[in-house]
Amino acid sequence: MAKYALGVDFGTESARAMLVDLTNGAEIAQAVCEYPDGVIDEMLPGTSIRLEPDWALQNPADYVTCFQQAVRQAVATSGVSAEDIIGIGIDFTACTMLPTKADGTPLCYLPEYRNNPHAWVKLWKHHAAQPEANLINQVAAERNEPWLSRYGGKISSEWFFPKSLQILNEAPEIYQAADRLIEAADWIVWQLTGVETRNACTAGYKAIWSKRDGFPSPDYFAALHPQMRNIVAEKMSTSILPLGARAGGLTPDMAAATGLKPGIAVAVANVDAHVAVPAATVTGTGRMVMIMGTSTCHMVVGDEPKIVPGMCGVVEDGILPNLAGFEAGQSCVGDHFAWLVEHCVPADYEREAQARDLNLHQLLEEKASALKPGESGLLALDWWNGNRSVLVDVDLTGLLLGATLATRPEEIYRALIEATAYGTRVIIEAFEANGVAVNEIVAAGGLPERNRMLMQIYADVTGREFKVVGTAQAGALGSAMHGAVAAGAAAGGYDTIADAAARMARLQAIVYRPIAAHEAVYDRLYAEYVRLHDYFGRGENDVMKRLKTLRAQVLG
Repeated sequence: MAKYALGVDFGTESARAMLVDLTNGAEIAQAVCEYPDGVIDEMLPGTSIRLEPDWALQNPADYVTCFQQAVRQAVATSGVSAEDIIGIGIDFTACTMLPTKADGTPLCYLPEYRNNPHAWVKLWKHHAAQPEANLINQVAAERNEPWLSRYGGKISSEWFFPKSLQILNEAPEIYQAADRLIEAADWIVWQLTGVETRNACTAGYKAIWSKRDGFPSPDYFAALHPQMRNIVAEKMSTSILPLGARAGGLTPDMAAATGLKPGIAVAVANVDAHVAVPAATVTGTGRMVMIMGTSTCHMVVGDEPKIVPGMCGVVEDGILPNLAGFEAGQSCVGDHFAWLVEHCVPADYEREAQARDLNLHQLLEEKASALKPGESGLLALDWWNGNRSVLVDVDLTGLLLGATLATRPEEIYRALIEATAYGTRVIIEAFEANGVAVNEIVAAGGLPERNRMLMQIYADVTGREFKVVGTAQAGALGSAMHGAVAAGAAAGGYDTIADAAARMARLQAIVYRPIAAHEAVYDRLYAEYVRLHDYFGRGENDVMKRLKTLRAQVLG
């Protein structure tokens, strides 16, 4: 009798549940639930309270609602008996964090705190904690903190402690009221099992933890703010569980809400990008997995930690057991293209797309595919949402160079895609220059499934072959695989993630190979990109930051 596991992928705007056959990785059923409050970046729900620039919040109630709804729907439509579903794994965007009481109740649920934005979930792309990140980096450098180099020399404003320090600085009453500060990934597992756990992936990549040294010292945190001295002991946990471990069993209440059996294994939480690596058939060194969607994460594992300037981090066992997991990323990829479609496409393009039963992305891809590399005369910097790697600077902004009165939307569309490919090449070259091999690339996520032109451009720009994972839902598949490991072989699952990957993971037959004539043109364009990258990104001209500061002053 076949056994099954559920993988639930909590993305930026929705949660997707997928039921997977453990014998071969077949995707039996899936369901998507969009968060009712979505991304909260303008006004706090149910209030007239407007948020400042660079804020991005969410409602934790949306996570529970969507888990229950998506799982219930996937199970109901699958025809699979609940008796045969043995495990659940979840992944989440990170760092996405929130303050709660000791029993896990989010502070935003409580009437006395609901109108305070700091009581809500801070989504991964909440960038308003940049001053705190700057202080964290400055103090770490002054104290010669040994952990700083593991994160490329800079901690991002997207990470756990900048967001925590922002709460303390701007809403000390919320900080004091919070018994726990916790990743949303760990919080949802808490809701499923009734047990608070902390996972090695978010702790390592987003909260400066290592299995050798633990967290930074209390003295370091006190140097940031006296009230932060004991943040780990008072509001977090030093008990960090490895990926694939069993966090607990599904509670009776959650089982009743989803149609599952109580007590089935729930794996400790994981990050959406990292969990996709074994789902892309990668269980060894030198194979980079790029998870391409709203943003892109670049994941590769090595035999031992190395220091790579501008990487997001290196964590032992952070992706796969007994290996050093390296992460880099780009903050603006799918968001980049969506911005153009939403704000810069004329009405005649919309009419044409509607008449031909296409969406605007499909129409722009078709038109842009007819262009030769370099034909548009355009060059862009892909920093519409800041730069994650290798500059680690959310105050950088986008740039489009070469536009004329003859420039067409499809030319800009292609230039933005090319810019993200250049950014990926910068990251690959940084890894290889510092001893981390990138011998092969596997793409995952929504973009490789939808946009062939984009994949060919990436191959041409980087001069490398790109393979594509054999599922459109690598996060959910990877989470289901970890759910199977949490259940274990005795229950019909697997004892290791490598065993699960060998049976459940797969690649598509298609391979994107670089076209030599295109490579030659893109090498020239890439050289110009690097000049602009360094000129605007490494301090020679800080006009982007000055403009951003002026905007904030004008908005008051």
